[in-house]
Amino acid sequence: MSGGVDSSTAAWLLKEEGYEVIGATMCIGRLDQTRGGSARCCGLADIEDARRVALQLQIPFYVIPLREEFEKEVIQYFCEEYLKGRTPNPCVLCNEKIKFGYFLEKALELQADFIATGHYARVDFDAEVGRYFLKKGRDRRKDQSYVLFPLTQDQLRHTLFPLGEFRKEEVKTKALQLGLRVHDKPESQEVCFIQETSYHSFLTERLQVSIDSGPILDKDGKILGKHKGLPFYTIGQRRGLRLAKGKPLYVIGIDREKNAIVVGEEKDAYSDTFRVDSVNWIIPHKTISSMNAQVKIRYNHPGSEAILSPKGEDEVEVRYQSPQKAITPGQAAVFYDGETVMGGGWIREVIN
Repeated sequence: MSGGVDSSTAAWLLKEEGYEVIGATMCIGRLDQTRGGSARCCGLADIEDARRVALQLQIPFYVIPLREEFEKEVIQYFCEEYLKGRTPNPCVLCNEKIKFGYFLEKALELQADFIATGHYARVDFDAEVGRYFLKKGRDRRKDQSYVLFPLTQDQLRHTLFPLGEFRKEEVKTKALQLGLRVHDKPESQEVCFIQETSYHSFLTERLQVSIDSGPILDKDGKILGKHKGLPFYTIGQRRGLRLAKGKPLYVIGIDREKNAIVVGEEKDAYSDTFRVDSVNWIIPHKTISSMNAQVKIRYNHPGSEAILSPKGEDEVEVRYQSPQKAITPGQAAVFYDGETVMGGGWIREVIN
């Protein structure tokens, strides 16, 4: 229970279905010691909201401290990826390592059979093949299967997604009808452990290394200006370049060795082929066989048809049928067969 409307409604639905429900909140929210206050979610206020809902639902409530694990697995990763010139996706790591990792372990220690979350996704079990499958939520606008692609068979076996068959509007309406205190609580849209509207100051404080400015280059290597530091830019970025060239320019490359940002026109931000590593396959595959899939390269990306060519057990080359904008190293690429997640991994490099 995160203290939001989704997990709160999920708890009520499970109780209505006859489950013995235990409310539990991960304590990963960090108080900013230099500025005071709390992060966007998972802080003290959210824990209190979750506790109140648990009291309202008359279920036991636990707070599970995972700050050290969150620091190690998510925050350090977030900072290190930017140092490498990559754009991290901390939500995926949090799900893999924290929610369905350490938190699941703690739940099993409490003799729970499952953990249930407010994710908009579904888990199905195919008895013929003896395997669990991850599927998109019915509400395609809120579908969160993208951030769940790393889940293993053992994690899926112990997971329930009560909201998978619901639309967001239905969940909010149900919460209002039940009188849940959090029925109109706004959703967190940014990185949960950063207070500021920009992560620049957070990175500056946490990295403990010099973030040097460097050249902004065009495709031919001509210097057009100066950037503030590689961690403050991502592929496809248009705003904040401070270049007056009479036409929009976009970040199309980050050269860590030269400490340079490469920019070009919008058409230059499109590519069709890239490599993915650390692939987790939910649907078993033949290592040597190419296959068709719809591939999403960002949470809000609609997905597009592509050919997957495995290059070993955990590496895949993806070739889109039509070029896609801002394929970004460090982000997740998730493979779909219709509404079913085939697997996914991390974008390593774009092949031009």
